[in-house]
Amino acid sequence: MQQYDLFLFAGQSNMAGRGTTSPQWPQPAPKLVPGAGMEYRAVSDPMHLYPIAEPFGAAENEPGGIDEPGRKTGSLVTAFVNAYYTETGIPVLGVSASRGGSGMELWQGKQDLLSDALRRWDRAQQYAADHDLAIRHRFVLWCQGETDGDHGTTPEHYATEFRSMLAGMQAHGIETCFLIAIGQYNGVKGYDYTAIHQAQLDLARTCPGVVLVSDGFWSMRARGLMKDSYHYYQQAYNEVGTAAGQAAAAYSQSL
Repeated sequence: MQQYDLFLFAGQSNMAGRGTTSPQWPQPAPKLVPGAGMEYRAVSDPMHLYPIAEPFGAAENEPGGIDEPGRKTGSLVTAFVNAYYTETGIPVLGVSASRGGSGMELWQGKQDLLSDALRRWDRAQQYAADHDLAIRHRFVLWCQGETDGDHGTTPEHYATEFRSMLAGMQAHGIETCFLIAIGQYNGVKGYDYTAIHQAQLDLARTCPGVVLVSDGFWSMRARGLMKDSYHYYQQAYNEVGTAAGQAAAAYSQSL
């Protein structure tokens, strides 16, 4: 019986992936380490598994739900999966559930993005049961918060809604939320993400079931790795994905 760790890759655009290359930052997304992971396409082809590749989740568009056709160009997922598998020897079964421009108010399980994500998650669990796949652990990798920074969401309200979202995930069997903290704003509108960023660090410190696996995006603006106001060159996604995969692997191995 094949064993997997089941992951929901959820959040907004920097989880969905907007990676590109440039002459200064030419590194492409990595190829999958053989055997490291499979994608379960809950929307576009729920009867089959596919080796994880970039752009991850590009086919998984649900009108009225998590839907952004043509916008995924390269994510941190493959780098994460490669690092996780290298450390654990356990392949990842991955489910795409991320959409750009989504504030936390859209992740509350009220026929919204969380509702769609959990439907995808439940289909993946059922697929595993129907095909004799053994699931060792059930995790979410979460990266989101820039939209809440744009909207001026208070840290207190963000934390309240985050905990509500987490409870909804836990009710569907997710054991741990691995958190990738957001980076800085790089545009001209004057948004400041410091408060939301700190709220995320505080949640990882105080909220059971939340583990910070990377704060790497926060340094990318200073390094020139942001390609626009919100997003990163592929090299940044590769670096953050690798670091997050190593940290998540260390945590899962301690369970």
